[in-house]
Amino acid sequence: MPFRKNNKIGAKKFLSKPLDAQPICFKGYQGQKEQLKTVPNWQERVRAFIDELIQESTQNGKV
Repeated sequence: MPFRKNNKIGAKKFLSKPLDAQPICFKGYQGQKEQLKTVPNWQERVRAFIDELIQESTQNGKV
């Protein structure tokens, strides 16, 4: 049975920040996609790494 719209029981996201509607996409090396899917909590870890990468580049005056 499919969920009805605006249901109160469905899955809820427990994120500290809201997600952007547009995804960040890039091409990885062959085999990385399958290996990445085996890493626990990989999406949150990638988001944290991107934040660190942005902060590092702004501190160095590159942005």
